[in-house]
Amino acid sequence: MSFAPGPPCAAGARWRVLPAATDRLPGTFDQDVYVELFRRYHDAGAPLDGTITFTLHAFLRAMGRRVDGRTYEQLRGALTRLERTVLESNGAYYAAARGAPGRYVDERLTLLTAVAVDRRRLAERDQLALFPVLASGEPGEARVTLAPLPRANLDAGHETALSATLYFGLPSPMARRLYRLLAAVRSGDPAGATEPGEWDVALEALAEQLPLSQRYPSHLQRVLDPAHTLLKAAGVLRTAAIRQQRREWVVHYGLA
Repeated sequence: MSFAPGPPCAAGARWRVLPAATDRLPGTFDQDVYVELFRRYHDAGAPLDGTITFTLHAFLRAMGRRVDGRTYEQLRGALTRLERTVLESNGAYYAAARGAPGRYVDERLTLLTAVAVDRRRLAERDQLALFPVLASGEPGEARVTLAPLPRANLDAGHETALSATLYFGLPSPMARRLYRLLAAVRSGDPAGATEPGEWDVALEALAEQLPLSQRYPSHLQRVLDPAHTLLKAAGVLRTAAIRQQRREWVVHYGLA
């Protein structure tokens, strides 16, 4: 199992993701990197300093990605972007504390506090010609430190459990995003829960949480339907139905 903090859930709260001035917002690839980072942190026994090390080659393989010069560069960019992205919480992010009540915070926070990628030593790079499956420009080893606040949430048991095998086995980025949200809903007590394993959510609210750029219900349904099919086949969902209730469109989920 891999672990990642659940989504913000305070009523009336506001949550923003703020990229660095020269960066774009984190995207689908960055999300996959984020999940794999927290899986490795958990599997490493939650090191006290929050630091994990790995080769970029092994990291990409664990994500099920092709290993080549382009994906190495993608991974380096994603790690840098995640380090520089700021999350702004106005009563939206829950800061848990071991043995004491947590609280929703009003502050800016980050997911990573340090990222360093070391190039291979020249002596090692000279040997790469003997291994044609490796690109000669393979960047080598990364050292990443996870930020204290998300680590504290994990250590205090305020977490959402994901199956890394299931997550990375989903062929659709939309399905992976929805799986993360549904896993958080399944482990909590969401607004709209009519009974255990059931969740009703306004289609517009779901689009904001994922997030999705489409706004018309018919367009959102075309995006969500293939993800619903994949998640039902994977055993995450029993049912998924989008229907209109008076003037509002609602998604009903039966969680497996």
